[in-house]
Order: sequence, then structure tokens, then C-alpha cells
Amino acid sequence: MAIKIADLRQDYRLRRLLESEALADPIHQFQAWFEEAVQAELPEPNAMTLATVTAGNTPAARMVLLKHVDQQGFVFFTNYLSRKGQELAGNPHAALVFWWAELERQVRIEGVVSQIAPQESDHYFQSRPLGSQWGAWASEQSAPIQSYATLEAALQQIQAQYPEPPIPRPDHWGGYCLSPTLIEFWQGRPNRLHDRLCYQRRAGTTTWNILRLCP
Repeated sequence: MAIKIADLRQDYRLRRLLESEALADPIHQFQAWFEEAVQAELPEPNAMTLATVTAGNTPAARMVLLKHVDQQGFVFFTNYLSRKGQELAGNPHAALVFWWAELERQVRIEGVVSQIAPQESDHYFQSRPLGSQWGAWASEQSAPIQSYATLEAALQQIQAQYPEPPIPRPDHWGGYCLSPTLIEFWQGRPNRLHDRLCYQRRAGTTTWNILRLCP
């Protein structure tokens, strides 16, 4: 390779993350950072890595989009029968990672995932573009197919069945909420001496302990 991967490095110097400035509630802290990411016009600031555990206890990860966050947790939508849906059905423990490179920030989240109420999934499904609604019906997400033409044929069949809205939400498609037990905020710093503040939920409570971690 012309480029030596080992030589790629970035020195982080933009900001600090101090306990005196961090909010006591990690959801509020996340919302503050997320708003800054939006205001900075970062590309898809709601893109996040979702890590799950397979039936063989091996990790699996992919990118999904955050669609809502509140005190209940972090909400995303997908096909319940997809690989990640099946893995969450077998083991609801999962993790999320946000990486906002331009702000030299990372957020790690660990917790337990559950399906949201069907009415909430219905409401979000109806807000999606028509093409995305057709796609949720046409795609058997994660299942092998012979060719892209197979997918196009399935789409045409759904378009003929539901030519215009309202289109019902498929039973196999809907939302999940990850209820966090740990949220870590990482701010890049010079010399790899990064700021890391870790919020850990106290068992059986809605309160959090804040720890500074060594980088």
C-alpha cells in the first residue's frame, strides 16, 4: 500500500470535558452534545454503531440511525426478523457508539433493548417517505436473495398492492429502545490523554455515578 496505515494519526486539541461542566444527567449531556453535532452540520449526526451478541456469543455490529432519545433511552427502527432483530430476541444486551470526528468526540452506550409500543412504531412508520414504507414491505432484511432483480420484483408487487398512502406498517418492522445502564463521553485531547467521563446507573434507581476513566 502507498499509505502506511500505522502512520495515520490525528492530535486532538479542540476542547476539554470537565466534571465541573458536565451535566448530572447523562441523557441531558447527550442531548447537549447531539445538538452541538447538529449545529456543526455534521453528516448524519444520528448515525450510530449498534453492537449485538450472536447465539454463539460472538459480537456483531452495524450502523443504524437514532430516531429519538429521552429518559427512557435511545430509539431506532428496523426489521424484527433481520439478523440484528433475531440477535436482540436471543440476547437483549447491546451497545451503541456515536463518533463525531469533527468535534473529536465519541459516546459509548450500553444497556438492554426492548421493542417499543406498536402505536409508536405505527406513528413513525407513517412519517417515513413512501419509498421507505414500500421498502420495509419488500425487503426480507438479512435474508439471501438470488439477485437485485428479485428485490425489484418484490418492490413492484408491493407498489401494486399499496399504490398510495396510507400503507399499514408490517408486523415484522418497528422500533427498539435501548435503556442505558452506562454512558461514556469521550473528548479527544493532546498526547492521547483524552477526557473520559463514564456515567453508571445505580442498580434499581434512576440516579447515576460519574467516574473519570484513564484514557
